[in-house]
Amino acid sequence: MEEVVSNINWAVIAPLLVIQFILLVVALIDWIRIRETNGPKWLWLIIILFVGTLGPVLYFIIGRKNE
Repeated sequence: MEEVVSNINWAVIAPLLVIQFILLVVALIDWIRIRETNGPKWLWLIIILFVGTLGPVLYFIIGRKNE
């Protein structure tokens, strides 16, 4: 197991993790500030939190209601 972790190219993985974290935080802040979403607001929270990188992207494309 230790050999697998040491063979990971962190120069590639680390920026992707940072981008994913920033996207998650921005989606959560927007979710808190917006009053209405397309569909149940609680469901979008679950999607943002548990669907990985695709969750926040789906929220911004489909879930966010344009007023």
